[in-house]
Amino acid sequence: MKQLTPKEEEIMQLFWSHGSMTVRELQSLYDEPRPHFNTLSTMVRLLEEKGCVGHEQKGKTYIYSAIVSAGEIGVRTVRSAVDRYFRGSFRGLVSTLVKDENVSVDELRRLLDEIESANGKE
Repeated sequence: MKQLTPKEEEIMQLFWSHGSMTVRELQSLYDEPRPHFNTLSTMVRLLEEKGCVGHEQKGKTYIYSAIVSAGEIGVRTVRSAVDRYFRGSFRGLVSTLVKDENVSVDELRRLLDEIESANGKE
């Protein structure tokens, strides 16, 4: 799946928090000045092409909904960042986070416990 733009992520957040809706309903969730209907419609169709949104037709109306979870998008985004900035090495990512003091030793121990627990259940 292709990366999402910040505006696409914003739209996905609205689908995740409000559920299925038409483009008109999506537009109503924005503060003034609202994005133009045609702009939102185009962006929703692009999200559909990217496999993030699906639609159901009721009469002449399309009702759109998220078909991927926020977690799935998060994992794909992190994986892409690791590939781009750490040459695919999650170890490199974690090492950088530890060096920059963004992750504590206690957090790493808890993470290792979770990994060992998950591996023991397989």
